Amino acid sequence: MVNILLFLVIAGFGIYMVFSILSEKKCKDAINSVPTTNELISSYKKTNSFDAVSHIICFDIYNDTIYAALTDRISIFDLSGKHLRDFEIASNVRDIVVDDFIYLLYPSRIDTYSHDGQKTGGWEACSQNSNYCSFTITDEYVFVTDVEGKDICQYNKEGQLVRFIKSPHGFVIPGYSFDIIHINDTLYCANPGRHKIESYTLNGTFIASFGTTGMQEGAFSGCCNPTYLEKSPDGAILTSEKGNPRISCYGKDGVFRTILLDSKMLGGGTAAYRMRVWGESIYISGRRTLSVFNKNL
Repeated sequence: MVNILLFLVIAGFGIYMVFSILSEKKCKDAINSVPTTNELISSYKKTNSFDAVSHIICFDIYNDTIYAALTDRISIFDLSGKHLRDFEIASNVRDIVVDDFIYLLYPSRIDTYSHDGQKTGGWEACSQNSNYCSFTITDEYVFVTDVEGKDICQYNKEGQLVRFIKSPHGFVIPGYSFDIIHINDTLYCANPGRHKIESYTLNGTFIASFGTTGMQEGAFSGCCNPTYLEKSPDGAILTSEKGNPRISCYGKDGVFRTILLDSKMLGGGTAAYRMRVWGESIYISGRRTLSVFNKNL
């Protein structure tokens, strides 16, 4: 009886080992049979990166100079990353635009500074309930997106309110992803809850919208994409997304062109990366680092 039991134990162990080996081989074969994601073949390559002293909230480039808004200061760099100077600002800045002056957007006001860091003016929001997110500046006007009002506030450069611009479809803003740019005389504004980009004249007239929902290239996914917008020298529209961070390129007609930078190239994570185009280069900010991507020669 003991011999029979011993035989059964040995036989059972042998069968267990055989099934274990077969199961492991089957698992390996299944893993190897899963197609790997194609690596992006980009026309851009990372050529430089440099750090600020703290988190970069937003930045802009003007006359070959980078103006990075940090928690309590503006840090100024040349295009190679050499630190030039700082000046102090109030905290809670949301966005920055630099032209003849440095414009800083806050939740309920806009401040202006000279390029040497002297405060020159500004104005309060048109409503006590305003919660400003992003802005763009043309020769005559300042266009500000308001998360609370779910509209675009148009001011002249003296701070006088011109009009409110409403989306005919309704702006759906689940988070602070309400970016706006202009290309010549056309505004382009994200409507992230609808996975759209909408265009308007400078008089606030709706022109068109484009964008589709999906995980594939040329589509926007998640609760609120695209997150940031930028324009290229040839008038194309660049989008930055969160969740699966990537930088994509669209024509002004809304036709998808290509993905320029994917999550791996950007540095991973789930947050969207802010971007600015200067010449043939794309400048990307992530946390306290600015990275430079140039076209492959």
